Amino acid sequence: MKKFLVSFLSLCAVGSAIADTNVMFGDKINSLTLYAAQSTGSGSLLKLIQPGIWDFNPQTFLLLQYSQPIKFFRLDSRLNLDIGQNFAYRSSRGLSFMGIGISVDTALLQYDGWYMGIGIGPFMRNNMDYWVESRLVFGEKFFIGKNISDNWHAEIFTIHFSNGNFTTRNEGFNFAGMSIGYRF
Repeated sequence: MKKFLVSFLSLCAVGSAIADTNVMFGDKINSLTLYAAQSTGSGSLLKLIQPGIWDFNPQTFLLLQYSQPIKFFRLDSRLNLDIGQNFAYRSSRGLSFMGIGISVDTALLQYDGWYMGIGIGPFMRNNMDYWVESRLVFGEKFFIGKNISDNWHAEIFTIHFSNGNFTTRNEGFNFAGMSIGYRF
């Protein structure tokens, strides 16, 4: 685990040169984005891209993300500081959690202000619960975004949190939602 985190942080540091233009930033160098999502149930990483297996649960996820542009293997990317809160309703299982993490999102495809990409990063959360037995989880994201103007962008996304089966209990959290971001 320590080797993975050191490798991931090293890659982030190596790829952190600010890009001249970036599809997710244009000529701006900072971004604040608010994400809101609904739970699509516990389970597999496949829920990122397979809506047919979504199982909506009474949970809402909010994430505030501060980002800066980077190049990651020459692809337009962003380095993020994430603060998130999951609100679970009508549940005695203690599924609510707050977490903080760092992540990298990379635009794999882009066309005329549209972009599609993936992201990954470690998160520390404040409790262990019925679905995931550890405080350290990894967030994997799939997103499709559109630049609305020079300063605003919107995305639809899915995100999966789990610990990579480092513990016996690791059902994972899955969410799908939308975001709105302001670049400056």
